[in-house]
Amino acid sequence: MEIILLQKVKNLGNLGDRVKVKAGYSRNFLIPYGKAVPATANNIAEFEQRRAEFEAKAGEILAAAQARRERIEGQAVTIKANASTEGKLYGSVGPRDIAEAFTAAGMPLEKSEVIMGEGPIRKTGEFEVEVHLHADVHTTVKVVVQPES
Repeated sequence: MEIILLQKVKNLGNLGDRVKVKAGYSRNFLIPYGKAVPATANNIAEFEQRRAEFEAKAGEILAAAQARRERIEGQAVTIKANASTEGKLYGSVGPRDIAEAFTAAGMPLEKSEVIMGEGPIRKTGEFEVEVHLHADVHTTVKVVVQPES
């Protein structure tokens, strides 16, 4: 199925690109989330008329993500968790916990923006966690996991 991208999609293309993808990917993800429209003659003509509007909106979103990165970059958050005397957690610290801790500290962060490639944290200590705020905007934050007293 051929579609027109309305925003940059990682590993697929940029705003305005016409790409071919599997029908399920476009029907279940790209189109419902407003990331693309089918490449019909009407949609192509409408996109070309509104291209400047889409590019301006994409620029605003990118600028907002870069501003958020400047606020979050290099920041640290401390999370208290139930742990054994050896430092092993009786659970784990995942993306939701990290996002909630940053939001409580006044730096709004969504669970989907926290990328934990090695899985959840299962011991106490300091950890570097990657945050993806936009397809082009990434940063690293520090998460300190301490045992509850």
